[in-house]
Amino acid sequence: QVQLVESGGGSVQPGGSLRLSCAASGSGFSITDMNWYRQTPGKQRELVAMISSGGTAGYADSVKGRFTISRDNAKNTVYLQMNNLKPEDTAVYYCNIVAWVGVRVTQYWGQGTQVTVSS
Repeated sequence: QVQLVESGGGSVQPGGSLRLSCAASGSGFSITDMNWYRQTPGKQRELVAMISSGGTAGYADSVKGRFTISRDNAKNTVYLQMNNLKPEDTAVYYCNIVAWVGVRVTQYWGQGTQVTVSS
């Protein structure tokens, strides 16, 4: 079984920065893609950023140039550096990993962490 633990959310003023972390633990798994999603009440969860096992990153248009996703494969951890935050970035942020567990590909989700951007 794989468990994800997120940290780093909180409240910040517009223009501020936060760094989210998500660490995967368990045994018998091999991570491929690592992703960050976010969700606000009444809306669908949206993909914010993704990073492949080889380090190729992609971003939603709304966060390009402000957010940076990175990963530490030795620690099975993915990060999301969020700069120049805007009120519209307020959401619950979820990490998501895609992993091989034996011969199966499975997705796992973190518990979510609240990010609030407000003056």
